[in-house]
Amino acid sequence: MGLVLPPIEAYPVQHLPIVKAYADKMGLVEAINAVVPTEMAIDPGTIGLGMILDTLSGRSPLYRLEEFFTHQDTALLLGKAVAPEAFQDDTAGRVLDRLYATGTMKVFTACAVRADRVFGFDKRYVHFDTTSITVYGEYLPPEDAKEPEVPFRITYGYSKDKRPDLKPFVFSTLCVDRAVPLWGKPEDGHASDKTVNNTLLSDIATFLAKHGVAPGAYIYVADAALVTEDKLAALGDTLFITRLPATYNACGQLIAEAVAHNTWEEVGVLAHTKPTKHRPATSYTASEGEVTLSGTPYRAVVVHSSAQDQRRQQRLARDIQASQSTLETAARTAEQQEYCCRADADAAAAQLRAVPTPSHLVDVTVEERPVYGRGRPSSHKPRPVKALH
Repeated sequence: MGLVLPPIEAYPVQHLPIVKAYADKMGLVEAINAVVPTEMAIDPGTIGLGMILDTLSGRSPLYRLEEFFTHQDTALLLGKAVAPEAFQDDTAGRVLDRLYATGTMKVFTACAVRADRVFGFDKRYVHFDTTSITVYGEYLPPEDAKEPEVPFRITYGYSKDKRPDLKPFVFSTLCVDRAVPLWGKPEDGHASDKTVNNTLLSDIATFLAKHGVAPGAYIYVADAALVTEDKLAALGDTLFITRLPATYNACGQLIAEAVAHNTWEEVGVLAHTKPTKHRPATSYTASEGEVTLSGTPYRAVVVHSSAQDQRRQQRLARDIQASQSTLETAARTAEQQEYCCRADADAAAAQLRAVPTPSHLVDVTVEERPVYGRGRPSSHKPRPVKALH
């Protein structure tokens, strides 16, 4: 009698075991179960992990989550054999309702803090970032819902992907170790970065101190929207790095002083990628100065980029060429114009000299040209001048 082998089941797991390994290392399922109590037959942490695996595989609709796990090795990806029927949309919907009732950002922060304990994120530099997420359809809150009960509103706003026809909501995050989100909050679809940034400043120190980061032990990195009188006042003693907007007069003064003093410090090449023939490595130099904003002095650093310098030179050459072409066209037109009196010619010359251009000067000379009468000129006497133009 021949040997009968059991049927072999094969599943294309692709990258999902790596995701599962990271989830196990940071205790993702345990973190969700600890903050989301439930008496369901399957724990919310396992459902949450299943949704994450599905999202990182192409993001199926919620009603097709069961179909997704029909073709997956649940024992490998979830740590235990789970029937695909456990991921029907009713079950997943109830878990999402429990997550919402608990507080999605509370769950998110609990998972992020666990990941920080495991991987030891560098929290010396924190920065604020916002992401606009667009959705389709109607999103109306319940009619009896009070304003504080609505966490955020999905409505038409400032679409960063140039789609004003879609309804976005904004997800603001506080990131550490380059781009790892440690804390976040959903905002209204029409919320601007400036408004969200101002609200976040009051929460940064409290949140970081709760997780072992003392005031003064970190540097807050933000974009130019941070440079306003109220935001700088809200920072207090918090160290920060930002870009001074060019709309401030102090920006141009700092650059002019750096160029005049010519005391640049060599920083060198910062890029980790190897340069190529068409993309040479960019080198940086810096010059330190000071700027006073709203009566408070701040340290300022002017950074010079070799690549930016080359781009500016190319742009300057194009501007000079465009200015020269414009003036040459105006000069050719003026050369063909004649005036019947000297006063009109002098006025036109003065107008041509006053043509605004940052790169050229126009020198205009008014010359008299005689207009002779008709007929052949005589060899014995000069031609009669009829008029001077």
